[in-house]
Amino acid sequence: MSLLEIKKYPDKILGKKTATVENIDGQTQQLIDNMIETMKHAHGVGLAANQVGISQKLCIIDISVREEEVPLIVLLNPVIIEKTGMIEAEEGCLSVPGYMTTIKRAEKVFIRGVNREGKEMEIEAGGLLARALQHEIDHLEGLLLIDRMSPIRREFFKRRYKKFLQEMNKEGIEK
Repeated sequence: MSLLEIKKYPDKILGKKTATVENIDGQTQQLIDNMIETMKHAHGVGLAANQVGISQKLCIIDISVREEEVPLIVLLNPVIIEKTGMIEAEEGCLSVPGYMTTIKRAEKVFIRGVNREGKEMEIEAGGLLARALQHEIDHLEGLLLIDRMSPIRREFFKRRYKKFLQEMNKEGIEK
């Protein structure tokens, strides 16, 4: 297994819809294993394939650091079938490091997809799992959490984040 590079905003692949996974082969299994290792190394609770430069409808979620009874989920070609309720909570993203914002999402979701063995699966979730599922499925649809912000907050974010990146680049050059 190996660590993969996590693509950062404003990388163009993050803004594009991903392709359906047609075939679950050895290469797909290796990608899944590498994504799990990468996510854990980055201390994330979810990771979508396009965040590591692969345009496929594949994501992994592991909220066991916060909710021990929930096992790691590998989900291919996920579709949100139903959403209920709305709730606001703070979110971060491995592709937008150092930034947290409040996002409004469905409180509960019903998802259908395929696991890494190719078996159909359904997930009914609330709480952190519902939020993580929606966040990762957004990635697969080419959406980042900043796309869920109001236009004014998004413009403010872009200006602040551009300045943040310039500072990070400056620090990297000076070291």
